[in-house]
Amino acid sequence: MDTLDKKKGENILLLDLIGVCSFTDYFVICSGTSERMLRALSDEVQVSLKKSHSIQAQSVEGKTGVGWTLIDYGDIVVHIFSPAVREYYALEDLWKEGRVLLHMQ
Repeated sequence: MDTLDKKKGENILLLDLIGVCSFTDYFVICSGTSERMLRALSDEVQVSLKKSHSIQAQSVEGKTGVGWTLIDYGDIVVHIFSPAVREYYALEDLWKEGRVLLHMQ
């Protein structure tokens, strides 16, 4: 979460999905204002977790220009969106049974 905040990620949300979702325990959802920023946020999350916790992503999904990058760490899935794509998919609404642990505007 600090990594996303330091890199100027916006509207950062940590959602607890334990007991709600079968494939992960937490979603981290964040917005970036441009494709360049989305890439920078994604790259920094991966570098930071590998460096500080020796954790490597199981998979990374998303291509340049689609407005959404998904970084799967198993128990934690990080979603980095453009504002328009985030609004369209509305994961916060889709997973509203989850509990918001942290919301950084």
